[in-house]
Amino acid sequence: MSVLLSPEVMASLVATQDLTPRGYAWKEGPFGSRCLLSSCVELGPDREAVLAIGAFDGFHLGHRHLMDAARAEARRRGSLCLAVMFDPDPDELFLGDRAPRRLLTCEDRARIIASTGVDGVVMLRFDERLSSMEPLAFVDNILCGLCRPTCVHVGSNFRFGHRGSGDQGTLRSYGVSRGFEVVVHELLELDGGTVSSTRIRSLLAQSDGLGEANQLLGHLHFLRGVVEHGRGEGTSFGFPTANVRFPALSCMPAQGVYAGFVTIGNSAWPAAINVGAPPTFSSADELFCEANLLGFSGNAYGADVSVTFDHWLRASRPFSSLEELERVVLGNIDWVRTHLGEEEIVLGGGR
Repeated sequence: MSVLLSPEVMASLVATQDLTPRGYAWKEGPFGSRCLLSSCVELGPDREAVLAIGAFDGFHLGHRHLMDAARAEARRRGSLCLAVMFDPDPDELFLGDRAPRRLLTCEDRARIIASTGVDGVVMLRFDERLSSMEPLAFVDNILCGLCRPTCVHVGSNFRFGHRGSGDQGTLRSYGVSRGFEVVVHELLELDGGTVSSTRIRSLLAQSDGLGEANQLLGHLHFLRGVVEHGRGEGTSFGFPTANVRFPALSCMPAQGVYAGFVTIGNSAWPAAINVGAPPTFSSADELFCEANLLGFSGNAYGADVSVTFDHWLRASRPFSSLEELERVVLGNIDWVRTHLGEEEIVLGGGR
């Protein structure tokens, strides 16, 4: 069955490819940074640039609003537009395993940001040295070492420097003496609440929260993992599965069954996805999912894949018999077949 997917869904699937956007290249930057730069772009203290600084986890609608404003201003000024972020997130250095779960890897954030048309993304290496840097030293040594800032765009909750001692007021005062403007963006409000990574994580933890989370993200939530060998029960039922293990700190949605897609290389397949080991067989495993790929044939063991979550189908529950389990799972697969299709979706070689 062929289903016409919306442009929004297709754009989300294109973003799941582990590919460098067309016209961009990864380069080593100053201060141990990694940079995703448009062709012919070079960094340096003599290059004028408008900066957008933040964590950008999930690159949700609020982040996109800030980035669009920075990019538009850079075009008006005839200067570069650079996004500046941190790798790893500061919370991961300070909190370790207690850090908030990641909505996107740093590399995916950079790729999606680059796809908006900025000239480059700088991923600063966040280590003890950078974390102990005082706010003025961060401005003079890091920001003014990357480029010659003409304007800096940040969110109203932006903090920087040792122990977060710098805020928007600090940045503005330094901007006056260093010759750059500062634009502070109030956090975007939607549906009675602030659009934030924290709100999105909270929604994903709720069984019925995926739809609203995807709305706030502006794209379908997806995660990267590796296909590993599973128990094999799916094959015996006539629907082979891809068993996917995700890295620690991945922001898994609530345990349950979802309709979505699995991307392998440059193709995606519609899938019924069970998050957490099925309770019929074992205890829940929050960093594990089983995906029934429609239209897929071949061996995916060991493959790096992306799992995209489009729609919540049902809660996980134990079944009284394998026959009941098979009947319900086949019903989930029928829903996917009807609404998402049953054929390979070729995504192309990049974006």
